[in-house]
Amino acid sequence: MKFTALFILAVVSMVVLAPASAPAQDRGFGLGVIFGQPTGLSGKWWLSPADNAVDFAAAWSFGDGGYFTGHATYLWHFPRAINSTERFVPYAGVGARLGAKKSDAVVGVRIAGGIDWWMRGVPIDIFAELAPVLNLIPSTSFSMTGGIGARYFF
Repeated sequence: MKFTALFILAVVSMVVLAPASAPAQDRGFGLGVIFGQPTGLSGKWWLSPADNAVDFAAAWSFGDGGYFTGHATYLWHFPRAINSTERFVPYAGVGARLGAKKSDAVVGVRIAGGIDWWMRGVPIDIFAELAPVLNLIPSTSFSMTGGIGARYFF
């Protein structure tokens, strides 16, 4: 009888405490997908818990006839900006965008802004962002990127 009670207590404790010990979306490394302009793989590497991270993507841009593009953006997060029962976290950042379009290289400056949803008890974030881009090479031009995505944090 004592063994059964201890076993049930252990199982209940693991179920209740497991989400608390799961990886969080505000530290470590996350990998997932982004859909929109561009569409591809998305990653995030936290530099400090809940504040600063580097966001990157390797994706396909459908604009201008389509081409491979990648970006890396330094992000600042504002976890206390929205007071709600869910964890919606706005962010902003600046970075670089590189692309390969036919025989030309595309290089630009990217300014991103968006919002993360850090799900409770699950190491997944869902995000939406917009990022104006000032392309500098091969010519100066302005474009807009953005999308929605999700990442799993290891």
